[in-house]
Amino acid sequence: MGEPMVGEHKECQKIIRLKSLNVDTDIGSLARKVVAECRLIHPSKLPEVEQLLFYLQNRRQTDKQEKHLSRDHMAFEGVELDEEANINNIDDYVELLYEEIPEKIKGATLILHLARNPDNLEDLLLNKTPLGALARVLREDWKQSVDLTTTIINVFFCFSRFSQFHMLVTHYKVGTLCMNIIEHELKKYDLWQEELQKKKQACDDDSENQNMKKEHEKAFKKYQGLLIKQEQLLQVSMHLLLNLAEDPRTELKMRNKNIVHTLVKTLDRQDEELLLMVVTFLKKLSVFMENKNDMAEMNMVDKLSRLLSMEHEDLLNHTLRLLFNLSFDTSLRCQMVQSGLIPRLCSLLADESQRQVCMCILYHISVDDRFKSMFAHTDCIPQVMRMLFDCDEPHMDSLLISFCINLAANQRNAQVICEGNGLKMLMKRSLKQKDLVVMKMIRNLSQHDGPTKNLFIDYVGDLAAQVVGEEEEDYVIECLGTLANLTIPDLDWDLVLKEYNLVPYLKDHLKPAGFVEDDLILETVILIGTVSTDESCAATMARSGIILALIHLLNVQQEDDEFVCQIVYVFYQMVFHQATRDVIIKETQVPAYLIDLMHDQNSMIRKVCENTLDIIAEYDAEWGRKIQSEKFRWHNSKWLEMVESGDAANGGETVTYGHGDAFTYGDGDAFAYGDDNEPFTSYGNILERPDLFYSADGIVAVNGTSSPEVFSDYQNGDVAQAGGFHGSRNISTFGQSTMNPGQRPGTAYGFCPDEQVFFNLTGASK
Repeated sequence: MGEPMVGEHKECQKIIRLKSLNVDTDIGSLARKVVAECRLIHPSKLPEVEQLLFYLQNRRQTDKQEKHLSRDHMAFEGVELDEEANINNIDDYVELLYEEIPEKIKGATLILHLARNPDNLEDLLLNKTPLGALARVLREDWKQSVDLTTTIINVFFCFSRFSQFHMLVTHYKVGTLCMNIIEHELKKYDLWQEELQKKKQACDDDSENQNMKKEHEKAFKKYQGLLIKQEQLLQVSMHLLLNLAEDPRTELKMRNKNIVHTLVKTLDRQDEELLLMVVTFLKKLSVFMENKNDMAEMNMVDKLSRLLSMEHEDLLNHTLRLLFNLSFDTSLRCQMVQSGLIPRLCSLLADESQRQVCMCILYHISVDDRFKSMFAHTDCIPQVMRMLFDCDEPHMDSLLISFCINLAANQRNAQVICEGNGLKMLMKRSLKQKDLVVMKMIRNLSQHDGPTKNLFIDYVGDLAAQVVGEEEEDYVIECLGTLANLTIPDLDWDLVLKEYNLVPYLKDHLKPAGFVEDDLILETVILIGTVSTDESCAATMARSGIILALIHLLNVQQEDDEFVCQIVYVFYQMVFHQATRDVIIKETQVPAYLIDLMHDQNSMIRKVCENTLDIIAEYDAEWGRKIQSEKFRWHNSKWLEMVESGDAANGGETVTYGHGDAFTYGDGDAFAYGDDNEPFTSYGNILERPDLFYSADGIVAVNGTSSPEVFSDYQNGDVAQAGGFHGSRNISTFGQSTMNPGQRPGTAYGFCPDEQVFFNLTGASK
């Protein structure tokens, strides 16, 4: 009977095309219609048909959304084909790659249809011939046809979507080819633009020439067609490179080929899908400092600012995220401000989908004091204040409140924040919920002079009650800092101290480290300095023994410049008042401590000490002489050392100074004699010779004789040109105080304690 025939077995099936399926379709009615018209489906399968239709309906909605957000590269179909691709015919498709360009396009398109099915990728990988042939054609003919190049790169793009196939794509050097193709296409684009501009210029010059006008229109239509194909090619090439850039080594190779420059140049295009791909790639590259620096050099921020006006939601989101990565750099934040991004970013706060990333960028910009004032001219502050007051949760969003704290550090912003019931609402929330971060914001608001500070008079009692109450230490520190900022002339501090019994509290919290936290002690000292501007309060402080406590604290914290500066400022305030001046000068050793600190390395401490000692010298003659002697010793330390110890190395040589004053060096009469033939150092201390002190000009002795030669140099300006005497910078030897009693000095670290540092949450900048 022979061998049985071997043939293909096909299951009985029927394809039903549902052309009317959409969002509003009644799934139940459609399922019954399908079962009724198709005899192959038994009526008992109606529930399964409904389930399938429901799945198809939802899948179509998802596909439409994805297509709206980002055009998939799979939408590229290449040439139209009259046959369906089959994996069994792969060898035939490879043969087409050895023919002419049209056949090559057809073969590549058929292979592309197979590669779009992930199930076929392994079969294509096992049969190395198709990929090798495609790589060869791409390498040899990529300049011949844009359609052919785009089709082949799409095939390799299908493999690049999976990390396990990256080595395969790299093996065929497709990434390098894509870099070359992109560079070539960008040059072509420049040539097209130049040629089109020439035709347009010729048409404008001869506007009545209809032939010239038609030629320009024809060239423009051709340009648009070429541009569409080129943008498809650029998009898929960049997406393939983006996939390969998952490997840091591959990304480094791309950087060495100047990928950043290429991508930034492409930002001038208009196609939103291509721009989305470029921005996504740049966002990935921007996390490395070298790439970020390249972007800064090319002024990329100016090009990105244009994209924020587009309505493409996905492109807008990726652009904002790229800007957020760049906003960590100070120079790039400056470029953002110069490009006018602040108003645009503030307007995007109303968009809930973009609000978070916009807030992050604005927070980084608000860190810089130069740009804080710009927020007052936008609608940013009213928006964030509404967000703040609408938050009913006990723990407020850290990013939002951090941004508000930074804004409150600027005087103009503070005025906008406090307009209406702004300050009242903030105080109400902070006092009710003991909200630490809101109190930080209030503390920043309180540091500004003018009408804003006067608004705090109504809340002094509430803040004082929080200080003496059993509240958390961090919260008390912020309340103390807020009170310390209230240097208001109309505020009766004496009444506040008595009503809330603050004096014992302040004294108890001046204990050295170990008993109380340093931050709390420091804020206590600053508050004492503020309260001491009132004479009655200063007297109360002196009677309570706070001055001695401050002296003890100064000894303990002498290495901390911030503590030293603020304690000296308290002494400075107290010497202004007669009641406390005598206590400071006659009953304590404060002047001696100030003399020791007069030449401190910290310029701000020197300044406060100098001003305080000037006042002491004016009211006490004995301390005035000591202060004058110490200033003389400091300014003339080298000369005094020479006079007192001599210089044995000169071997008795006599040196003449000024008007005949002679010094003899050696083991014999090693003394210096003045005009009266009396030795300077043989009787008593040299500093007790009043004729050696400066007059008001600082260069002529009191008795009219000239000072030593070194001071002649000073008179001629030689010493000043050389940088002055050691330790004399920023020191006004006999000048009057330039500090007002109510003016707090800058601290030892170079910023005013009234100017609080912005609240920096590291979590907000991730």
